[in-house]
Amino acid sequence: MQLRQDKNRDIISRLSWDFPRWAIMAWLCLGSLTWLGTEPSAVMGQDVKKVSDGVSFKPGDVNLEFSRVYIFVDKTNNLGHTHGVEGKLKQGMLLEDSGEDGSLVFDMKSFVADTPTARKVFAIEAEIDAATVKKVNQNMRGAEILDVQKHPEASLTKATLKKSGKKTAKGNPEYLLEGDFTLHGVSKRVSVPCDGELKDGWLHVRGRFTIRQTEFGIKPYSKMFGAVGIKDELIIQGDLWLVPKS
Repeated sequence: MQLRQDKNRDIISRLSWDFPRWAIMAWLCLGSLTWLGTEPSAVMGQDVKKVSDGVSFKPGDVNLEFSRVYIFVDKTNNLGHTHGVEGKLKQGMLLEDSGEDGSLVFDMKSFVADTPTARKVFAIEAEIDAATVKKVNQNMRGAEILDVQKHPEASLTKATLKKSGKKTAKGNPEYLLEGDFTLHGVSKRVSVPCDGELKDGWLHVRGRFTIRQTEFGIKPYSKMFGAVGIKDELIIQGDLWLVPKS
């Protein structure tokens, strides 16, 4: 982003003789909003291997800026709330059909409950107030559940992404993502069917799998002697933007 700021200052200095300064700043602000609202392809163009803001991509690289993980947290009964959680990746390498092991590292401190995007992904329509969201995030990141201070990362290691030879419901190639999923210090082998779509130079991979919190040493949240709580099962959805093979 420093390169972008330097470029903007240079534009201002060259144009300030011809246009009012307020008009130049308005133009730059509109450009910033466009950047925040676009997909990777629109920002970086068709060639995903080009340098963009000082970052160079190669086949198998995960675009950390746009890739996300979403978690669906259901309630045990009509009391309480259903939640959608959104998190980011810290690093990732996953090259399809390569025979090479890849890895994904998730930043557990970045996980936030009930973001608009997460609630939209899981079609959660019920409203939730800001005070409740704040409390949910405190509980989720705290020592009783994710304990992000002790376990700041989760990961998928020894990961492979291979075409299954089938088609998804969307008519795209189906991929099988397999690896050792580590959460809260516990590892389990997972196999996740994924939809893979080549979109504007990127391989967009999306897939869901279910885990039980108790299998990873996590006790599902509850209060009021169990009258309010969340289910043991969590649905995890990966939404990855990868550089495809050349």
